[in-house]
Amino acid sequence: MQEQSANTCLPDHLAAIEAIRQAKARYFRGVDTNNADLVRSVLAEDCELDYRDCFVDPASGTDYFPEMSIVVRTRSGWPNLGLRSRGIVSVHQGHHADIEVTDDTTATVVWAMTDRIFMPAGAPYRLIIGYGHYHETYEKVRGAWYIKTLRISRLRVEAR
Repeated sequence: MQEQSANTCLPDHLAAIEAIRQAKARYFRGVDTNNADLVRSVLAEDCELDYRDCFVDPASGTDYFPEMSIVVRTRSGWPNLGLRSRGIVSVHQGHHADIEVTDDTTATVVWAMTDRIFMPAGAPYRLIIGYGHYHETYEKVRGAWYIKTLRISRLRVEAR
């Protein structure tokens, strides 16, 4: 009987996973195209996004992009950093999402990720490449899934 009950929830569970994937895809696209409104559209109103030390290489302790070591609290707090206008281009790739829908309105996710930051002429580095994971929670509000919390952990960061 319990197996049948679990299968009954399967379509809702899969719909939640797909909605969470779509929200993260919009987040990456918004960050990379410098579209602050798009990023804000997938953030929970009371989100907390912790980017502290997000470009610190764990092996060397070097922080390759200290300007990005910030904490964003609330959707409206998402900064418009104007990276593109300063010649900085980011390219994010999310891989292998480990999504656990914990109940009808919450989920935890770990995304394997790689990001590349192309720096302008005259910067200390031409390219910064980071490898690691996004650790996130999501909440469903009025039928839509939003990023509630975010923290990046790094396996490696390198600069050229």
